[in-house]
Amino acid sequence: MKLNRRDFIKISGAAAAGAAVSGLGFDLTPVKSHASLLKTQYAKESTTICCYCAVGCGAIVHTSKRGDGRIINIEGDPDHVINQGALCSKGASLKQLAENENRLTEPMYRAPYSDKWETVSWDWALKTIAQRVKKTRDFKFESNNAKGQTVNRTTRIASVGSAAMDNEECWIYQALMRSLGLVYIEHQARI
Repeated sequence: MKLNRRDFIKISGAAAAGAAVSGLGFDLTPVKSHASLLKTQYAKESTTICCYCAVGCGAIVHTSKRGDGRIINIEGDPDHVINQGALCSKGASLKQLAENENRLTEPMYRAPYSDKWETVSWDWALKTIAQRVKKTRDFKFESNNAKGQTVNRTTRIASVGSAAMDNEECWIYQALMRSLGLVYIEHQARI
């Protein structure tokens, strides 16, 4: 066999590569594969909207059917017109909003000039919020403007909605705020 220098280098390189690969433990014998069940196979599937920014990406939430309703998985909704299945890093971590041992589950209150938060009851928190909204609303409520026109408004309270609300929820929220007489009503999607 007549071998020139170029062929010798090709054969030597191929042999060295083969020896190196065989030393890594590659086994080229066929392997029997086993199928595994998806963790979402028996889960309830529902859709939602990401609450982090004003884009309003769609997500699919898989919850357990065992009775505890715990979230198993959240992924982008491929049928959603905005994100078409893609989620940013914050949207991909939506599960942590509900499934997080550090999440507060009771209302907390910090009194004026205090440096400590204290746990309060839901009844106390909701009653206090309602009283303060009414007090602030009534403080400078205008029934008529300077021209004598009926306006029924307050400029002492403002509201910023949430990007996580759909159109119907925004309509209900806006109707509630207008019924209180608010003038300054904004929505996160416009900011």
